[in-house]
Amino acid sequence: MDLYFVRHGKTEWNLEGKYQGGHGDSPLLPESLHDINKLAGRLQHVRIDHAYTSPLPRAKTTAETLLKDMNRNIPLTVVDGLREFDLGIMEGQKFVELEKEMPEIIHSFRFEPSTYDYERIQGESFEQVAKRTNDAVQRIVDDSPNDSSALIVSHGAALVTCIQSLLGARVADIRKNGGLSNTSLTHLQYSNGEYKLIKWNETSYLDKKLSSTDTI
Repeated sequence: MDLYFVRHGKTEWNLEGKYQGGHGDSPLLPESLHDINKLAGRLQHVRIDHAYTSPLPRAKTTAETLLKDMNRNIPLTVVDGLREFDLGIMEGQKFVELEKEMPEIIHSFRFEPSTYDYERIQGESFEQVAKRTNDAVQRIVDDSPNDSSALIVSHGAALVTCIQSLLGARVADIRKNGGLSNTSLTHLQYSNGEYKLIKWNETSYLDKKLSSTDTI
């Protein structure tokens, strides 16, 4: 089974450098509609049997726009387990401000997941998100016919955690390949109970230079 993971389009809070998390949200930027259209072109000849999305508006709008631009009759299912990290008191706050207030928390979240103190910010741990998202993806796989393909639209930190965990990475190694860019495509294959990485964070179809606010 082929699994195509998409991070949602860039939002106002992404541009402003704010954490959105599992409860915060902001609208997609106008430029994101262009990027989603580019992704639709990239996927135009790729088999997709079913699409799944996080319930958060920025992901759901990305999924709906993408399927519309692909002009194909692909069913879309909302899956709560695909939502972003619960980032507690960090949600809605700017990166630069939190880097001053709690530098060790931000450093751990971005670079050293095994030392991340999720209780301090009243949010979710990497282990909790890995289990939640992995359970969601495994249900998708188990409920799908053999040799089918699925599109999964979710969020940067949740997807990095989900995908690396599916590939067998320890929590300490979840960030080993870096983050995922807005409107990026990551391809996994599932066979005989194992997940294999085909392509990580593909963005070449966007045909633009990415900035630091594009990736998490």
